[in-house]
Amino acid sequence: MVMKPLILALGVVFLGGRLGAQTNVWQPSSGHTQVPIWPGAVPDAQPVPGPEKATTSTELIAGRPVIVINNVSQPTMTVYSPKGTNTGVAMIVFPGGGYNVLAIDLEGTEVCDWLTSRGITGVLLKYRVPGSGPHHDDQCDCRVIPKVLTALEDAQRTLGLVRFKAAEWRLDPHKIGVIGFSAGGHLVAAMSTRFNKRLYPAVDAADKESCRPDFAVSIYPGHMLEDTSKEFELNPTIPVTGNSPPTFLLQAEDDPVDEVKNSLVYYIALKNAGVPVEMHLYAQGGHAYGLRRTKLPITEWPQLVETWLRTIGMVPP
Repeated sequence: MVMKPLILALGVVFLGGRLGAQTNVWQPSSGHTQVPIWPGAVPDAQPVPGPEKATTSTELIAGRPVIVINNVSQPTMTVYSPKGTNTGVAMIVFPGGGYNVLAIDLEGTEVCDWLTSRGITGVLLKYRVPGSGPHHDDQCDCRVIPKVLTALEDAQRTLGLVRFKAAEWRLDPHKIGVIGFSAGGHLVAAMSTRFNKRLYPAVDAADKESCRPDFAVSIYPGHMLEDTSKEFELNPTIPVTGNSPPTFLLQAEDDPVDEVKNSLVYYIALKNAGVPVEMHLYAQGGHAYGLRRTKLPITEWPQLVETWLRTIGMVPP
């Protein structure tokens, strides 16, 4: 991945000292509670550079700063339930940050607020970053990028938990999807192709539930071109099959962080496997805009997702 100034992957730049002075641990807004996803010790625990902290960036996106979280070692989920109509649909939200930090508001809480306004339950996953871990070739069918393994464990665990809690939370267990941005968009792809086996030993009954998403939304994904010697080839750690869920892709052609080839190569792999996929490319838009509206047409993308969810039968017409 090519790194440039400003926001770029919302990771390396933020870690480089362009942050405000906050040191407090992130907490969700009033009325929401984050809960640990693991009942005991997290699997494949890795050392982190320091205590978890939330920091406000000095960079502005659509005129507003971004809150990022560093050094997450204890992953949590926060459930945002619709206050009005409940469609029974849920989406687990993966913020981006290059697997180094999490853009927790831009690509997290703001996404959940949009979802709940549409009758969809948002489940915000604060997954482990920086991400790392050993290869688990003895437990899975193919390689896992080491820096992604712990995040993927957290994502698999969370989807199983949401499906396990479906009746309690008034959800349809067959309408649970994932949405992610940048590195979170890559995590969407990993979840869409790595659901046959858990990457960790089962903890409880929730791990007996399927961790296959029913649909997937990947917004300006990255890391899709890594670990290959060819110029235009999908990362081999994303093993697309015909069982991958229906997928929505969106990216800008002028993305300076994750070039548009990331979406293109994944689209082709899904198409070749016979997976229903819809892709939208825009000439301008850059990277890391989340749902924040600008004058550029690409920031109308939430309406495209809403239409797509209707066409695949996830929400009522």
